[in-house]
Amino acid sequence: MHILGHIVRFIVSALVLMFVSFIVPAFQVGGFWSALALALVIAVVAYIIEGIFGKKITPFGRGIVGFLTSALVIWLAQFIVSGMRTSIIGAILAALVIGIIDLFIPVKTPFEGFAGNKRDK
Repeated sequence: MHILGHIVRFIVSALVLMFVSFIVPAFQVGGFWSALALALVIAVVAYIIEGIFGKKITPFGRGIVGFLTSALVIWLAQFIVSGMRTSIIGAILAALVIGIIDLFIPVKTPFEGFAGNKRDK
């Protein structure tokens, strides 16, 4: 994937995070740049978690473990990204809303193209 595709995914992710911030009262993102930084932090942490534990446990994985990991990553990201605040309940609700949005608009991980696709080999 080209760099433009990654940029578009980060922008879409930032817009989704801003939308979630509008819906979930205990989840606040300061603005577009905070949402973009949050999308980057979530993607990097997900990439690291996927490298260590495998795809099923990442925020992009399915199931309860992926959901809880997503909520934990969102909650921890508030300590890295300025302009973002959430409570534990807010992180859980944000992960739920993001999961529901992902059902209708599936977005692959931004770093998925870096490792190479098995079908391409």
